[in-house]
This record gives sequence, C-alpha cells and structure tokens, in this order.
Amino acid sequence: MIYRDDADLEFLSQINSAELSDLVHCLTHGRNGAIRWTEELTTSEFYKQYYPDHQKYWQLIAAEIQCFGANTFATLLRGGKGVQYKKILRSVCKKMKVKYDKRANIEQIEESLLMKVLADTFEKMSAAELKELARVSGVRVTNKTTMRAMVSVFRAVYRIGGVGSSYQPTFMIINRAAEALIGRGFMLVGNTALTRVMAILTGPVGWVITILWTAICIAGAAHRVTVPAVIHVAALRQKYLHEQRIQETTIVEAVLACPQLPASPDPYLQTDVTV
Repeated sequence: MIYRDDADLEFLSQINSAELSDLVHCLTHGRNGAIRWTEELTTSEFYKQYYPDHQKYWQLIAAEIQCFGANTFATLLRGGKGVQYKKILRSVCKKMKVKYDKRANIEQIEESLLMKVLADTFEKMSAAELKELARVSGVRVTNKTTMRAMVSVFRAVYRIGGVGSSYQPTFMIINRAAEALIGRGFMLVGNTALTRVMAILTGPVGWVITILWTAICIAGAAHRVTVPAVIHVAALRQKYLHEQRIQETTIVEAVLACPQLPASPDPYLQTDVTV
C-alpha cells in the first residue's frame, strides 16, 4: 500500500486526528465492528507507532482509500498503488445513481453526492417530519414544503458554506446514513443543541434510513468500503471548507474594524529645506 500523489486528498493533512478517527474506523472495521480482512492500515509500522494520532500518517489513510477503490490485481501491478480519488468518487456516484456534470470539480461532485444522500432521506420522511426538520433547522416553513424544496434549501446552504443552524442539521442527516453503513456516525457533528433534529432522525424514519443505506452497502462488496469512505471524505472536506470560509471572514472583519492610521510623511518629499 503506497500513497499515490492526489491533490484531491491533500486536504486530509489539515484535518486533526480526532476528526480523522471516523474515517480510519470506516476503512479498518466493518459494520459489525470486526477488523476488515482486506485492510492494510493497521498492519503498517506508522499506524502501530502513532495510533491514535492519525494526522501523522494521513498519507497511509489516503493510500488505503485509493487501494480500496482499485482492483486488487491491478494494484499489485502498479506496485501497491491504488487509483486517484476522483475515479473512486465517480464510481460511488454511479453506484448511487447520482447525477452530476462530468466537467465539475471534486467539491461539486461531492456536493451532488451529499445532496443525493439528503434527497434519499427526505424521500422517506412524511410531510410533517419534513416541516419539523425545516423548522428546527431555521428554514422558513410553508404548507408547500416538499422534499425537492428541502434539498434546494440545503444545496444553497452548502454553496455558501453553511448558515446558522442549517449547516449542522445537514450533517446530522449524513451522519444517520453513516451509522447505517458502518455502525457509527461522525463524531464531528455532535451538538447538544440539535436534540430535536436527532429525535426526528432516530424515530420511525430513522429505521427506514438504516434499512435503505444498509441495503446499498450489502448490494456490492466493492462498495462496502468505498461508499461510506467517500461520504466521510466529502463530509470532512465540506467541514474543512466551511471552517476556512469562517476564518477568512473573521480576518476580513478584523481588518475592516481596525482604525485607519494617518500616513507617515515621507522625508524625501519634504520641500522645506534650510540652506
């Protein structure tokens, strides 16, 4: 297992170890909690030396994703190198019947994938559940609130990097899908203020979501790792980009808030010279 340079996975080097923990678990453990017999990460010396400080071996984590997304025999012929992340992402999108522009960049394709997760979830929710989710998410509710309208709202939230309380409920829904796929959700979305959202997603609709995503997972052995892994990577990237936007906004606001100092006179431009 050798990491193949991949610009689309480089951002993992900026993710802290705690947030990488779910991704590592996804790659190394099955839904029943047992170690995957095809994984190589836990046998590496870096893993043994630094676990659970995952950031120190982020390249091995990326390499594991690349290898799971590749044919085993072809990986051997490539000297232990897998395939680029974009190819894996496209394979997952094909599996899940996600529509996207083939000219789109990674962020846009991942957005389409996550919106499909939301759409599949909303489709299983009743009109009352949709309205309650919209209300607790800070979305204006009308009598015509539909699954399509909800997806449109959350898509807009994604594109502007998350606004108010709408950002985290989005990840709560994705979190529910992750629980169905690997037996545990994202630790990065925990927030006690979102108990109402969790109540909606752990009721009867939660069981429907679990059945839906478990069926997807079981449908193909090759996707039992790549589907949840790509969803994890997409969620991590969205969170990372969201935090980057917040940081950039904070810096700009701080600069604008600073009082403007008077310009210092340039001694070389003084004309009052005594001879």
